[in-house]
Amino acid sequence: MQANTLRTAHGWNWLREGLQLWRKNPALISFAAFGYLLALLVVSIFPFVGQIAASLLMPALSVGVLNACRAVDAGRKVGPDVLFSGFRGNLPSLLAIGGLYLAGSVLVLLVVSMVDDGTLAAMMRGDGDVNEAALANSNIGTTLLVGTLLSTPLMMAYWFAPMLASWWKLPAAKAMFFSFYACLRNWRPFLAYAIGVMVFGAVLPGLLIGVLGLVSPTIATLASFPLPLILVPVLFGSFYANTRDVFGLPGDLRQ
Repeated sequence: MQANTLRTAHGWNWLREGLQLWRKNPALISFAAFGYLLALLVVSIFPFVGQIAASLLMPALSVGVLNACRAVDAGRKVGPDVLFSGFRGNLPSLLAIGGLYLAGSVLVLLVVSMVDDGTLAAMMRGDGDVNEAALANSNIGTTLLVGTLLSTPLMMAYWFAPMLASWWKLPAAKAMFFSFYACLRNWRPFLAYAIGVMVFGAVLPGLLIGVLGLVSPTIATLASFPLPLILVPVLFGSFYANTRDVFGLPGDLRQ
C-alpha cells in the first residue's frame, strides 16, 4: 500500500470537501450516515451481546456509508441498500477489525480505570454529586491525558482500516497497520482536521446558539435541531475525502 503524505492545508479542505459532497446528494448521504447510527443503536440495545455485536458490525456499516459517498463523488446512482454494501466485501476482515478495535477499547478502559480515582467513572455514570470542589481535588486531568494517549494510537489504527479491508481486500492486521502508518505520516493535516472539526462542529455552533439564546431561548432551541442533521453527514463526507486523498481509489471506482 502507498499512503500519500499530504500538506497541512488538506486537513481544512477535507471538511470543505465533505460539505460539497453532501450538497451533491444530501438525501442519500444523510440517510446512510443516520442509518449507520440507528443500526448500531438498535443492535446495541440487545442485552449481553448487543454492545459486542455493534462493535463487530461497525466497520462493515461504516464502509456502507463511505460507499454512498463514493457513489455520489463518481456521479453514480445507488439505492438505500448501499448502507449494507460493506457486508458484501471481505466481511471476515471487517469483523476482525471490529473485534480488534473492541479489544483495544476494553484494554484502554481497563488502564484508565486503574488510573482514575473514581471521578471520571462518576461523571460517565452521570452522578450529580461531582461538583467543582471534587473535580479540583481529583486527578481527572491525568486520567484524561492517559486515556487520550492510549486511545489515539487505537483510533489511528482503525481510521482507514475498514476501507483498506473492503476496497483493497487487505487482512485485518495489515489494514490496521497501514491505517496507523498513514495517520502517522499525515499527522499535520489530521491535526488541522481535528482543529477544524472542533471549531466548525462545536465552537462556532455553540457561539451561534449562545447569541441566539440571548435574543430568544426558543429561537436558540429551534436553531440547534438542524445542526446535527448537517454536521453528521458532512463529517462522513470528510472521512471519505481523507481516505481518497491519502490512499486514492482502487481500480476504476470513479467510473
